[in-house]
Amino acid sequence: MEIWINPACSKCRSALTLLDAEGADYTVRRYLEDVPTAREIEDVLARLGLEPWDITRTQEAVARELGLTDWPRDAGARERWIAALAGHPELIQRPLITAEDGTAVVGRSEDAVRDALSRG
Repeated sequence: MEIWINPACSKCRSALTLLDAEGADYTVRRYLEDVPTAREIEDVLARLGLEPWDITRTQEAVARELGLTDWPRDAGARERWIAALAGHPELIQRPLITAEDGTAVVGRSEDAVRDALSRG
């Protein structure tokens, strides 16, 4: 299991606390420092069953600068969204947890983190 975190994020810290309390075996990825590639983002999106705009933090300052809220949310714009996430990792929703069964969750709630735990 791998968890993408921003240490300054309270949701990330809560997820780590729960994983530790449950004795989970996981790897931490500080994705602001170890920036995921476009390919890695595509892989996580496939595991989540989501589109890039579904995991984009549109309230971030850089999102406003890029005008993300006005971007189309369709197949033709998908690569543009993924490039924005790879180029500005602070836009990626967090924490993201990849499970051993090939799935992933956005671990913003205790239930979501527990879901990832149940999947290994």
